[in-house]
Amino acid sequence: MKKLVTDPDKCIGCKTCEIMCSNAFFKAPDKEKSAIRVNTDDSGGFVISVCDQCGICVEMCQTMALRINAKGVVMLDKKKCVGCLVCVGECLRGFMRYHDDLPTPFKCNACGICAAECPKMALTIVEEVEDNA
Repeated sequence: MKKLVTDPDKCIGCKTCEIMCSNAFFKAPDKEKSAIRVNTDDSGGFVISVCDQCGICVEMCQTMALRINAKGVVMLDKKKCVGCLVCVGECLRGFMRYHDDLPTPFKCNACGICAAECPKMALTIVEEVEDNA
């Protein structure tokens, strides 16, 4: 399974990851169009919020626009998506995102752009081998 792993202890709150994500997918430095979010917690530290590829949204999608690919990443087929936003409402942690300017929701696809640009290496793409034994 491929996923983005976060290390909030290394995060300095620069939000480079948010900018890189929104620029890569929406050609705009807009944190509201980023699949990753960095917020401050009550102690002044940082919380990095990004999809953990749990797949609950896939089960809820009535048009089958969401699927899990061979690497375990939940992917959205924009051609099948009708923009009903059930997936956004059902995402328990708020990782499935929506913006009024966009016709479909969006989420992290574990592309690694944010990890490659993080100045403190607070983000890492990992591929876990599933043990089917």
